[in-house]
This record gives sequence, C-alpha cells and structure tokens, in this order.
Amino acid sequence: MHGTIESAAKLDALRARATSLPLEQFDPGDPELFRTDTFWPYFDRLRREDPVHYCKNSMFGPYWSVTRYNDIMEIETNHSVFSSASSLGGITIRDIDPELRRESFISMDPPRHAAQRKTVAPMFTPTHLDNLALSIRKRSAECLDNLPRGEVFDWVDRVSIELTTQMLAVLFDFPWEDRRKLTRWSDIATTIPGPDGLVATEDERQAELTECAGYFARLWKERIAQPPKSDLLSMMAHGAATRDMDAKNFLGNLILLIVGGNDTTRNTMSGSLDALSQHPEQYRKLRENPALLDSFVPEVIRWQTPLAHMRRTALADFEFRGKQIKKGDKVVMWYVSGNRDADAIEKPYEFIIDRARPRTHLSFGFGIHRCVGLRLAELQLKIIWEEILKRFDHIEVVGEPKRVYSSFVKGLETLPVKIAA
Repeated sequence: MHGTIESAAKLDALRARATSLPLEQFDPGDPELFRTDTFWPYFDRLRREDPVHYCKNSMFGPYWSVTRYNDIMEIETNHSVFSSASSLGGITIRDIDPELRRESFISMDPPRHAAQRKTVAPMFTPTHLDNLALSIRKRSAECLDNLPRGEVFDWVDRVSIELTTQMLAVLFDFPWEDRRKLTRWSDIATTIPGPDGLVATEDERQAELTECAGYFARLWKERIAQPPKSDLLSMMAHGAATRDMDAKNFLGNLILLIVGGNDTTRNTMSGSLDALSQHPEQYRKLRENPALLDSFVPEVIRWQTPLAHMRRTALADFEFRGKQIKKGDKVVMWYVSGNRDADAIEKPYEFIIDRARPRTHLSFGFGIHRCVGLRLAELQLKIIWEEILKRFDHIEVVGEPKRVYSSFVKGLETLPVKIAA
C-alpha cells in the first residue's frame, strides 16, 4: 500500500509541474510524459494559453505543437503549405535519417497519395467488411473461451495482441504460425531505440525491419506469380500504382499497414477495458443495454486516441494564429489534445458511452489522410465487446497498466485482469 501512496504522490508532483513550468520550457512530445500518463495538464494549459506552441529543444529537435481541435483540422487539410512527405521527415515527431526514410501513401502528398491509397481501399468496403465480420466473430469467440478463470492474466497479450495479430495475418494472407512476427515488426517500427525501447540501437531496429522486408519480399514474389486475390499483398502486387514500388516504398507501405492494423486496434481494445474499469457506472450501463455499443465504440476510440499525433513539415513561411511558422519547420498536430478540447467536444474529460455525437473526434485523422481502415477497427471493437457481454458479467482490472514509452503510439503494454471463476 505504501508503494501505491508513494507512486500517487510522485504522479501528482509530475502533473503539478505543468502548472509551474514556464511555457517556453514545455516539451509536450517527451515520451516520459506518456509513459507516466502525466501529459494531460500540459495540453490543457497549451490549449488555454498557447495553442500554437514552439518547443526549441527536445530529444526530437525543435517543433511546433498545434493543440486545438479546429486548428488541427485546418493544418491537416492545408496540403499546399503542410506536407506529409517522407522526404521532408514524414508523419511523426521523430526525424529519421534521410538514408533510412521509407515512403508510404500516408507520407505522400496529393496527387500521388490517392493512387496508392486507392489500391488497398477495396479491403475496407462494406461488402468486404461484412465477409470479414464472420471470421472476426469466430476468432473472438475462440479467444475469449480460452481465457483462464479465477486467475490474473495479461489482457494485452492474451486478447488485444492475439486478436489484432490474427486479423493482420488474415488481411495479408500471412503464414499463420508466424503471425506474432507481425506484432514484433509493428512494435519495432515505432519504438524509440535506447534503454526504454525494444532495441538498444537504431542499427538493431533497422536489422529487424530488414528481416520484415525480406520475409514480405518472398510473399510478394508468390503473389505476383498467382492470379489476383483479395489480400492486401496481392492487391498491391497487382495494383497499377503499387506493383512497381521500389524497396523503400514497399517496406514503407507494409509498415504503414502493419502499424495501422495493429497499434490502433490493439490499443483501443486494451483501452476500452481500462476505461470501463475506471468508469464502473458506464460498464453497468453497457451490460444493461448492449445496443449502446454503437456509440461506445467511437467514444472509446476518442477516449484512448491510439495515435497521439501526426506531424507535417512547412513547405513555406506561414503565419498561423499569429505565430510565424518557417519553411522546413516541423508542425505536430496533437490528436490527443484535440480530443479533449471543450470547444469542440462537450465534457471531453468524461467517458460517456451514450454520447449524442460520439464520432466527433480526431483519432483517425481528418481529410484525405483519414485512416483507410477505420471501419474495420470499429467493427473489430464492436464484435469483441458483443462477445464479451455474452460471456462475462464483469472483467476486473486488478493492477495499473504499463504504458508505452512513446509520444506517437499511445498504448498499453500490459493490463492485468481477472475473470471470476
């Protein structure tokens, strides 16, 4: 108990720092703030006092933070000034060595972006999602029926990772016995090398990504030799805009699809149980009326915000909200902050599963770069909770989650839970 009191006092001190620190010393992209879940008061203060904020010094170099909902939408849709291009640094706060940058359709500007995105879009049509729903339900049921009763286990590993990895294996028609490689490669793609990362050095990270590229290159050759099929790899192998991709563009798109299909759904699956645990009255409301799942799902996605930000690079000098953004400056759109903006969302710090307008959120981005797989993510979350509610009266969270050391992926590494015997 003493340890819990001590850690609570430490967290209070970390949060209190946000009220006393001068704004010019703010570095909201510090991954430690996300690991300790103490970033909220920083963004609250930035939205109030300095919604377009410049950080001069950080582990990622200098950057602008855009923190209000409507301002984020304005930056996100101004492609003539704010670029996603990987050649300028891409879509995350972290700069990648120019030699190691890999282009994907999310890190392209119009018109090239649309052609590559269109290649994989058929995977996410309503008809195709209806077909996928049957297998998602079957896998969800099997996963839940195999969970232990009366003992503590890790929800992230046993449910969130397992189900999203199975889904990825289906989407890519990837060898089933090797599916956990997809999880590893997704985590490696977004980890920050160092003592808190999955690997110690950037060289180790690149070696694992090279392994990923080699594995998929073998599958690619198989797909090219076969007639077109309805998996993502076959779609790209036979798509006019993607079949002649160079090696970097190929790996860039693979990583995009793996991370997009893994991190967002996995972290929302974990975050949904964590959120209900913190709000037992909402959990009770959901059990009593499972029809609320239609609004619960987007509310969870807003609440969790599985990717905390996206980044753009200024193509020209530009004045925005009275601030002078210079050509080449890094501009970070903090979705996690926009999703708590009271000017756009009523009672943003309350978790309300029957919200009137639950789809008012930025978790999937906005405009042409809005997540191509968002309906699949919602579908997976809805089905897993339909199956949970059929089986269990209650799933108890029995300890604090361990959070990811990242200001890009906002997720849970572990979540200890228990289902009554």
